[in-house]
Amino acid sequence: MNETIGNRIAKFRKAKAMTQEDLANQLGVSSQAVSKWENDASCPDISLLPQLCKVLGVTTDELLTGKNDEVKLVPVDQRKSLDALTLRIKVDSAQGDKVRVNLPMSLVKVGLEMGMDISGSVSGMENLKNVDLNKILELAEKGLIGKLVEVESADGDTVEIVVE
Repeated sequence: MNETIGNRIAKFRKAKAMTQEDLANQLGVSSQAVSKWENDASCPDISLLPQLCKVLGVTTDELLTGKNDEVKLVPVDQRKSLDALTLRIKVDSAQGDKVRVNLPMSLVKVGLEMGMDISGSVSGMENLKNVDLNKILELAEKGLIGKLVEVESADGDTVEIVVE
């Protein structure tokens, strides 16, 4: 099942320990309007999106698409364990090669401790040879999440590394 904007509004509101009425009061709308949004009977007016996102503490991209590429430092008391984080690597070469790697960060840590080098092990991953995965792991352990690396070479190759 695809997550809807209404599901996301409810999820973000609940994460802030707010009631529908609390959210409605901060936005200057009725609690019935918030209920309709969350039940996908209607959507918030576009002019409310900046304020809605500010109140919920999310970006408009995160609210509208559910994706959050923003890099942020998560406070210590809100951080997930390394076991709950995922390293996502996306490589698209100009020649049409596409590589997608999704690994639990705990597995990345074990692999790095064993001396494994994933950057040279998969065709199309040559673009990762200058990326220090130990530094990515270190940043994740310190609470930094989001799109940590985004590179486009002159040849048209692209690399993205996201920790979420």
